[in-house]
Amino acid sequence: MDSQKPTIPDVSVIMPAFQAEATIQESIESVLAQSHKCWELIIVFDSSTDKTEQIIQSFVDKDIRVHSYTQDVKLGVAGSRNTGIAKARGEWIAFLDSDDLWAVDKLEKQLHFMSEKNADISYTSTAYLRDGARSKYILRAKKKLSYRQLMKQNIMSCSSVMVRRDIALKHPFFQGESIKDFAEDYAVWLKILRQDVDFAYGLDEPLLIYRMSYKSRGGRLLRVGVMVYYTYRHIGYGFFISLLFTLRYSLRSILKRFSINTTLETKVECTT
Repeated sequence: MDSQKPTIPDVSVIMPAFQAEATIQESIESVLAQSHKCWELIIVFDSSTDKTEQIIQSFVDKDIRVHSYTQDVKLGVAGSRNTGIAKARGEWIAFLDSDDLWAVDKLEKQLHFMSEKNADISYTSTAYLRDGARSKYILRAKKKLSYRQLMKQNIMSCSSVMVRRDIALKHPFFQGESIKDFAEDYAVWLKILRQDVDFAYGLDEPLLIYRMSYKSRGGRLLRVGVMVYYTYRHIGYGFFISLLFTLRYSLRSILKRFSINTTLETKVECTT
């Protein structure tokens, strides 16, 4: 497809951007490198003070499939995703955070997979990268993931998820004062599986490369536990049930983190 010829995209890729100058170029390039070309990339800029905006603009100037929107007020990652979904034109919504990477055939394989399964929502397996070192550990996608299974652990990495736009519009990411204490993407997947679809279909290939950082929300286990607890409370569970679910979730997270850290390979360049 000619990248300079306007067309209606199959997929709208939503990318929140805040203080991301160190990683966002590689993330955008992993979208540009996709074997499936009929996409639009919607980057929602959330008032950074670094060079994130200049990097985004350099891509907007080169490819008409790349769009940038600036929030009038800072809304965080949840608000940025909601803004992006509202602007989207594609039948499908895919998410990519500004520090994650995709394999070059991620969109192609996932679209084919969803057509094959007649799926409304899907996700892929996840590979991990930390400080330039790739881990041998893979978070494996289940062929069919139910609400009950997802309650045990969030194995639907946000940057691997693809969902129909109408479903995404029906279930916006939660925005509120307590957003920092809240796993807003996890809550959305749970609500979708409880209210709209029976299963999320998993493509068991590590098409997402998740960049880990102890500075990120996902890099602090105690913080993750708090976020998960408030997620369970948000979707309607009481104090004691939420606490029990959180303890179960935290144990699985500790085991996953141990597996990632003990299987790190030699430091490599970040490529897709």
